[in-house]
Amino acid sequence: DLFLIGQRTRHQAMPLKWEFPGGKIEEGEQPRDALRRELEDELGISAEIGDEVARIRHEYKNGSAVELRFFAVLSYRGEVENRIFREVRWAKRDELPTFDFLEADLPLVRDLADGKII
Repeated sequence: DLFLIGQRTRHQAMPLKWEFPGGKIEEGEQPRDALRRELEDELGISAEIGDEVARIRHEYKNGSAVELRFFAVLSYRGEVENRIFREVRWAKRDELPTFDFLEADLPLVRDLADGKII
């Protein structure tokens, strides 16, 4: 299995950290629709979104918290086009822990690398 990951630019919050593409759910939007929209915006692809594979609540040191929902992408149309990241790459499952991921993504990275998910 290959996983698409993106590296934040130097000008973003938490610069140069790696993450899984996606973003915030807008008011009245369903999670799968939000991911489909974000993948179009960030990568120029039209994705078929599958099942939710993980949900992680992460609390930052400043006291704010975020709930992350991760979905499998079953297929997509179009060519992956890097529109917002410093770098985008496909990584193998066992390579994921070698990237400097956002702290909130680390539980998912470990579970993917260990073959517990997907």
